[in-house]
Amino acid sequence: MKRQAWISFWLVGLIWGSSFLIRVGVEEFKPVEIVFIRTAIAAVGLNLVILLRRISVPTDWRNISAIIFIGLGNVVAPFLLITWGEQTVPSGIAAVFQATAALFTLIVAHFAFADEKMNAKKVVGLIVGFLGVIVLFSSEIDPANIFSTSIAGELAVVAASMFYATFTTFSRKIIQGKVPPIVMAGGTMTVAAIATAPLAFFAEGGFTPLNTVPIDVIQAVVTLGLLNTFIAYLFYYYVVRELGAARASMVTYIIPPVGITLGAIFLQETVGITLLLGAGLIFSGIAIVNLPVFEWLRRQLKAETVNEQV
Repeated sequence: MKRQAWISFWLVGLIWGSSFLIRVGVEEFKPVEIVFIRTAIAAVGLNLVILLRRISVPTDWRNISAIIFIGLGNVVAPFLLITWGEQTVPSGIAAVFQATAALFTLIVAHFAFADEKMNAKKVVGLIVGFLGVIVLFSSEIDPANIFSTSIAGELAVVAASMFYATFTTFSRKIIQGKVPPIVMAGGTMTVAAIATAPLAFFAEGGFTPLNTVPIDVIQAVVTLGLLNTFIAYLFYYYVVRELGAARASMVTYIIPPVGITLGAIFLQETVGITLLLGAGLIFSGIAIVNLPVFEWLRRQLKAETVNEQV
């Protein structure tokens, strides 16, 4: 049953679901500062593991350039968009919008891979999922101010999901197993930390003085880097090794409910009918695409038909 692997699976879901509590820090730190702290901690931790395990790293420019490209598109861009968006978007809604990465991946993979073309089931899943996105957006639209800050924040989180979908697919297509996953994680986090450092320290106003930030906020941001990024990645790659990539990817189903629940408990965010309906549609869309529910129903109906004929 691989009990330890499944325990790790649920731990990753809980850890990543709690990442959206970064709203605790966005009021004190600039978004780019949070991204720098988070990726720098993760980069140090992951590279130490790579060094201690003596895992070989690529030295050819093709793979190095790919890691740089993926680091910018799959870490820097989405991390900044999510952190910026959460200045106005509740953590629960942000977690739900993040789940749309699985839907965007279907579209990107359709054009990137010959064996991942659209079919009827995927189209239905996309339609149902994006209906959920529309429901969530509709709850925030003010006819008098269509381009409100909350809508801009939600669009930023959705854009982050598009970046995740595009660059995750790109990494599969370009790297194709030539770079160990932990090396990819360590390399992309290193790229992200280097890329955001100048913006964090030398942008207008400089880095926020730590003596002006409440200690609980500093602890929350450090935890985001240490637990939610570094430790979570280590657990995740253990799950991939033990359960396979397909099962490991289903951890994305856990993240939104965790984000909604923790947002309600710790940030007193409202969980209304619109949020539940929108989230339910998005989860249903992802389930239609990924879970073998329809195949199971088809087998049951076929079995009943055979029994009736007998």
